[in-house]
Amino acid sequence: MGTSDRDTAVVIVASGSGERFGSAGGKQLAMLAGRPLLSHTVERCCESRDVALAVVVVPAGREDEYRTALLGAETNVVRVEFALGGKRRQDSVMSGLGMVPEEIGYVAVHDGARPLVTAESLSAARRHLEARSHLDGVVVGHPSFDTLKHVRDGVVIGTPDRSEYWIAQTPQLFRAPALRRAYHEAARTGRVATDDAGLVEASGGAVGVIEGPRDNIKVTVASDLALAEALLAARSEEGRT
Repeated sequence: MGTSDRDTAVVIVASGSGERFGSAGGKQLAMLAGRPLLSHTVERCCESRDVALAVVVVPAGREDEYRTALLGAETNVVRVEFALGGKRRQDSVMSGLGMVPEEIGYVAVHDGARPLVTAESLSAARRHLEARSHLDGVVVGHPSFDTLKHVRDGVVIGTPDRSEYWIAQTPQLFRAPALRRAYHEAARTGRVATDDAGLVEASGGAVGVIEGPRDNIKVTVASDLALAEALLAARSEEGRT
């Protein structure tokens, strides 16, 4: 696949405060296997043969620090741009979307704190969406193996059928016009969702799912780093990246 065939941009959200992580520097710049966590995330996303552009959304005032952290990342032929984060995740994604050219057909949104993302997940999502004209987006995740409880005020009020529930992760990939429409509508109405697919669904879009690797964890607290390092080492032993 040549560079002219690349028609996907990935917005990597790395602008959170990381309060739960408990480090002044934040989880994105925490060291993982000898280099900043975020550099792993960016490098893996740029390995996808569909990706033409990576937009890394970083905290305002720390752009130089983040640029330096990514100096060693192998980005192949993918152009990397930076956007400034906002108060909420939605604001940060909107900022990143503003850096994506209109001619880009697909936009993936990925958490910067998921360094075990694979290029295969991005490519699989892209193929899944391209083959299904009725869908506006696709979420990478996995079926829930745990029993779910509906809880209100500390009391269980229901046990839903877990066979109908999936654990949503990122990347989440969309047709660019559908994602832009969902975000503009959210800005106009004040709508808030916990992920990008939620906004697309609320705007009338149809979103599918595909199963991705269960080790695509999100580093949230400091103890997650040790798990991510172990998973990364296991992948290396298996010959996966």
